[in-house]
Amino acid sequence: MAGHSHWAGIKHKKGKADKERSKIFSKLSREITVAAKLGDKDPGMNPRLRSAIQAARSANMPKDNIERAVNKSSSNNGANFENLRYEGFGPDKVAVIVETLTDNKNRTASNIRTIFQKAGGNLGTKGSASHNFTQLGVIKIDKKEISAEKILELAIESGADECKSNNELHEIQCSVNEIYNVKKALENKISNFISTEIEWVPLNNIKIPKEKHEILINFFVSLEDDDDVQNVYSNAEFLD
Repeated sequence: MAGHSHWAGIKHKKGKADKERSKIFSKLSREITVAAKLGDKDPGMNPRLRSAIQAARSANMPKDNIERAVNKSSSNNGANFENLRYEGFGPDKVAVIVETLTDNKNRTASNIRTIFQKAGGNLGTKGSASHNFTQLGVIKIDKKEISAEKILELAIESGADECKSNNELHEIQCSVNEIYNVKKALENKISNFISTEIEWVPLNNIKIPKEKHEILINFFVSLEDDDDVQNVYSNAEFLD
Protein backbone atom coordinates (compact mmCIF):
# COMPACT_ATOMS: atom_id res chain seq x y z
CA MET A 1 0.00 0.00 0.00
CA ALA A 2 4.66 2.46 -2.86
CA GLY A 3 3.70 5.15 -1.41
CA HIS A 4 0.98 2.77 -1.83
CA SER A 5 2.50 0.06 -4.02
CA HIS A 6 5.89 -0.04 -2.23
CA TRP A 7 4.22 -0.87 1.07
CA ALA A 8 2.11 -3.49 -0.70
CA GLY A 9 5.34 -5.13 -1.86
CA ILE A 10 6.77 -5.15 1.66
CA LYS A 11 3.52 -6.53 3.05
CA HIS A 12 3.40 -9.17 0.31
CA LYS A 13 6.78 -10.54 1.41
CA LYS A 14 5.88 -10.49 5.08
CA GLY A 15 2.61 -12.24 4.36
CA LYS A 16 4.42 -15.34 3.16
CA ALA A 17 5.47 -16.27 6.67
CA ASP A 18 3.54 -19.27 8.00
CA LYS A 19 2.72 -17.56 11.27
CA GLU A 20 0.85 -14.88 9.34
CA ARG A 21 -1.08 -17.30 7.16
CA SER A 22 -3.93 -18.09 9.57
CA LYS A 23 -4.51 -14.39 10.26
CA ILE A 24 -4.60 -13.63 6.54
CA PHE A 25 -7.00 -16.52 5.88
CA SER A 26 -9.26 -15.30 8.69
CA LYS A 27 -9.51 -11.82 7.17
CA LEU A 28 -10.09 -13.21 3.69
CA SER A 29 -12.79 -15.58 4.98
CA ARG A 30 -14.57 -12.70 6.69
CA GLU A 31 -14.61 -10.66 3.49
CA ILE A 32 -15.88 -13.64 1.44
CA THR A 33 -18.69 -14.32 3.93
CA VAL A 34 -19.81 -10.68 4.06
CA ALA A 35 -19.62 -10.31 0.27
CA ALA A 36 -21.74 -13.44 -0.21
CA LYS A 37 -24.20 -12.31 2.45
CA LEU A 38 -24.71 -8.88 0.89
CA GLY A 39 -25.06 -10.11 -2.68
CA ASP A 40 -25.41 -13.14 -4.92
CA LYS A 41 -23.53 -16.28 -3.88
CA ASP A 42 -22.50 -16.75 -7.51
CA PRO A 43 -19.17 -14.95 -8.00
CA GLY A 44 -20.10 -14.37 -11.63
CA MET A 45 -23.00 -12.20 -10.48
CA ASN A 46 -21.26 -10.60 -7.48
CA PRO A 47 -18.14 -8.49 -8.26
CA ARG A 48 -17.22 -8.04 -4.58
CA LEU A 49 -17.39 -11.79 -3.96
CA ARG A 50 -15.44 -12.49 -7.14
CA SER A 51 -12.67 -10.13 -6.00
CA ALA A 52 -12.63 -11.65 -2.50
CA ILE A 53 -12.30 -15.19 -3.85
CA GLN A 54 -9.61 -14.04 -6.26
CA ALA A 55 -7.62 -12.53 -3.37
CA ALA A 56 -8.04 -15.76 -1.38
CA ARG A 57 -6.74 -17.86 -4.27
CA SER A 58 -3.76 -15.52 -4.69
CA ALA A 59 -2.95 -16.12 -1.01
CA ASN A 60 -3.13 -19.92 -1.63
CA MET A 61 -6.17 -20.30 0.58
CA PRO A 62 -7.52 -23.88 0.26
CA LYS A 63 -10.64 -24.36 -1.86
CA ASP A 64 -12.47 -25.93 1.12
CA ASN A 65 -11.87 -22.80 3.20
CA ILE A 66 -13.29 -20.61 0.45
CA GLU A 67 -16.39 -22.78 0.10
CA ARG A 68 -16.95 -22.79 3.88
CA ALA A 69 -16.72 -19.00 3.96
CA VAL A 70 -19.32 -18.69 1.18
CA ASN A 71 -21.64 -21.22 2.85
CA LYS A 72 -21.30 -19.42 6.19
CA SER A 73 -23.12 -16.46 4.65
CA SER A 74 -26.36 -18.50 4.73
CA SER A 75 -26.21 -18.82 8.51
CA ASN A 76 -28.44 -16.56 10.58
CA ASN A 77 -26.11 -16.86 13.55
CA GLY A 78 -23.29 -14.82 12.09
CA ALA A 79 -22.31 -11.42 13.43
CA ASN A 80 -23.34 -8.31 11.52
CA PHE A 81 -20.23 -6.76 10.03
CA GLU A 82 -19.89 -3.26 8.63
CA ASN A 83 -17.20 -1.53 6.61
CA LEU A 84 -15.71 1.46 8.41
CA ARG A 85 -12.93 3.79 7.28
CA TYR A 86 -10.48 5.55 9.58
CA GLU A 87 -8.13 8.35 8.57
CA GLY A 88 -5.18 9.96 10.25
CA PHE A 89 -1.49 10.76 10.19
CA GLY A 90 1.32 8.45 11.24
CA PRO A 91 5.03 9.03 11.88
CA ASP A 92 6.52 11.85 9.76
CA LYS A 93 2.98 13.12 9.10
CA VAL A 94 2.34 10.37 6.56
CA ALA A 95 -1.34 10.34 5.53
CA VAL A 96 -3.01 7.00 6.27
CA ILE A 97 -6.36 5.43 5.40
CA VAL A 98 -7.42 2.28 7.23
CA GLU A 99 -10.31 0.19 5.92
CA THR A 100 -11.92 -2.17 8.41
CA LEU A 101 -14.61 -4.83 8.51
CA THR A 102 -15.94 -5.05 12.05
CA ASP A 103 -18.78 -6.34 14.21
CA ASN A 104 -17.87 -3.94 17.04
CA LYS A 105 -17.03 -0.40 15.95
CA ASN A 106 -16.21 0.79 19.48
CA ARG A 107 -13.54 -1.91 19.84
CA THR A 108 -12.12 -1.17 16.41
CA ALA A 109 -12.02 2.61 16.89
CA SER A 110 -10.25 2.20 20.24
CA ASN A 111 -7.68 -0.22 18.80
CA ILE A 112 -6.91 1.94 15.77
CA ARG A 113 -6.62 5.10 17.87
CA THR A 114 -4.20 3.36 20.26
CA ILE A 115 -1.97 2.16 17.39
CA PHE A 116 -1.80 5.68 15.95
CA GLN A 117 -1.01 7.21 19.35
CA LYS A 118 1.72 4.68 20.19
CA ALA A 119 3.42 5.50 16.88
CA GLY A 120 3.33 9.22 17.60
CA GLY A 121 0.58 9.83 15.09
CA ASN A 122 -3.02 10.88 15.48
CA LEU A 123 -6.37 9.61 14.26
CA GLY A 124 -8.37 12.30 12.47
CA THR A 125 -11.94 12.75 11.30
CA LYS A 126 -13.27 11.37 8.01
CA GLY A 127 -11.83 13.46 5.19
CA SER A 128 -8.77 14.59 7.16
CA ALA A 129 -6.41 12.34 5.16
CA SER A 130 -8.42 11.13 2.17
CA HIS A 131 -8.04 14.43 0.30
CA ASN A 132 -4.42 13.31 -0.26
CA PHE A 133 -5.67 10.31 -2.28
CA THR A 134 -7.88 9.41 -5.20
CA GLN A 135 -9.89 6.21 -5.49
CA LEU A 136 -9.02 4.08 -8.50
CA GLY A 137 -9.76 0.62 -9.78
CA VAL A 138 -6.51 -1.35 -9.45
CA ILE A 139 -5.94 -4.71 -11.12
CA LYS A 140 -2.75 -6.61 -10.29
CA ILE A 141 -1.29 -9.40 -12.40
CA ASP A 142 1.74 -11.59 -11.73
CA LYS A 143 4.62 -10.69 -14.03
CA LYS A 144 4.97 -14.35 -15.04
CA GLU A 145 1.55 -14.21 -16.72
CA ILE A 146 2.43 -11.73 -19.47
CA SER A 147 5.25 -9.45 -20.62
CA ALA A 148 5.33 -5.73 -19.85
CA GLU A 149 4.97 -4.87 -23.55
CA LYS A 150 1.95 -7.11 -24.05
CA ILE A 151 0.15 -6.04 -20.85
CA LEU A 152 0.59 -2.37 -21.80
CA GLU A 153 -0.98 -3.03 -25.20
CA LEU A 154 -3.78 -5.06 -23.59
CA ALA A 155 -4.42 -2.38 -20.94
CA ILE A 156 -4.85 0.29 -23.62
CA GLU A 157 -7.24 -1.94 -25.59
CA SER A 158 -9.29 -2.68 -22.46
CA GLY A 159 -9.83 1.01 -21.67
CA ALA A 160 -7.48 1.31 -18.69
CA ASP A 161 -5.95 4.69 -17.81
CA GLU A 162 -2.51 3.52 -16.76
CA CYS A 163 -0.31 0.43 -16.62
CA LYS A 164 2.80 0.11 -14.43
CA SER A 165 5.20 -2.81 -14.06
CA ASN A 166 7.78 -3.63 -11.39
CA ASN A 167 9.90 -6.68 -10.55
CA GLU A 168 6.95 -8.69 -9.22
CA LEU A 169 3.74 -7.57 -10.91
CA HIS A 170 1.85 -5.46 -13.42
CA GLU A 171 -0.57 -2.90 -12.00
CA ILE A 172 -3.38 -1.60 -14.17
CA GLN A 173 -5.31 1.48 -13.05
CA CYS A 174 -8.69 2.72 -14.24
CA SER A 175 -11.67 4.69 -12.99
CA VAL A 176 -13.72 3.06 -10.24
CA ASN A 177 -16.76 2.79 -12.50
CA GLU A 178 -14.83 0.98 -15.22
CA ILE A 179 -12.93 -1.60 -13.16
CA TYR A 180 -15.10 -4.61 -13.95
CA ASN A 181 -15.42 -3.70 -17.65
CA VAL A 182 -11.63 -3.45 -17.89
CA LYS A 183 -11.24 -6.70 -15.95
CA LYS A 184 -13.69 -8.48 -18.26
CA ALA A 185 -11.72 -7.33 -21.31
CA LEU A 186 -8.45 -8.50 -19.76
CA GLU A 187 -9.94 -11.92 -18.98
CA ASN A 188 -10.00 -12.68 -22.71
CA LYS A 189 -6.20 -13.03 -22.58
CA ILE A 190 -5.38 -13.50 -18.87
CA SER A 191 -6.77 -16.14 -16.52
CA ASN A 192 -4.86 -15.55 -13.27
CA PHE A 193 -5.06 -12.23 -11.41
CA ILE A 194 -3.50 -11.30 -8.06
CA SER A 195 -6.29 -8.90 -7.12
CA THR A 196 -9.01 -6.61 -8.44
CA GLU A 197 -9.82 -3.87 -5.96
CA ILE A 198 -10.88 -0.29 -5.42
CA GLU A 199 -7.83 1.32 -3.81
CA TRP A 200 -6.83 4.68 -2.39
CA VAL A 201 -3.90 5.88 -4.50
CA PRO A 202 -1.87 8.84 -3.20
CA LEU A 203 -1.85 12.07 -5.20
CA ASN A 204 1.55 13.09 -3.79
CA ASN A 205 4.03 11.00 -1.82
CA ILE A 206 6.03 11.84 1.29
CA LYS A 207 9.58 10.62 0.89
CA ILE A 208 10.81 8.51 3.82
CA PRO A 209 14.61 8.17 4.22
CA LYS A 210 16.06 4.71 4.88
CA GLU A 211 16.81 5.37 8.56
CA LYS A 212 13.10 5.96 9.22
CA HIS A 213 11.78 2.92 7.33
CA GLU A 214 11.60 0.61 10.35
CA ILE A 215 9.48 2.96 12.49
CA LEU A 216 6.93 3.44 9.73
CA ILE A 217 6.85 -0.22 8.69
CA ASN A 218 6.30 -1.28 12.31
CA PHE A 219 3.36 1.13 12.45
CA PHE A 220 1.85 -0.35 9.29
CA VAL A 221 2.39 -3.89 10.55
CA SER A 222 0.64 -3.04 13.84
CA LEU A 223 -2.37 -1.81 11.88
CA GLU A 224 -2.38 -4.85 9.57
CA ASP A 225 -2.14 -7.19 12.57
CA ASP A 226 -5.46 -5.96 13.97
CA ASP A 227 -8.11 -8.56 13.15
CA ASP A 228 -10.62 -5.94 11.99
CA VAL A 229 -8.27 -4.20 9.54
CA GLN A 230 -8.67 -5.19 5.90
CA ASN A 231 -6.52 -2.61 4.06
CA VAL A 232 -4.00 0.10 4.89
CA TYR A 233 -3.07 2.85 2.44
CA SER A 234 -0.49 5.61 2.84
CA ASN A 235 1.32 8.25 0.84
CA ALA A 236 4.74 7.14 2.09
CA GLU A 237 7.46 6.59 -0.48
CA PHE A 238 10.34 4.53 0.90
CA LEU A 239 13.66 5.82 -0.46
CA ASP A 240 16.50 3.33 -0.99
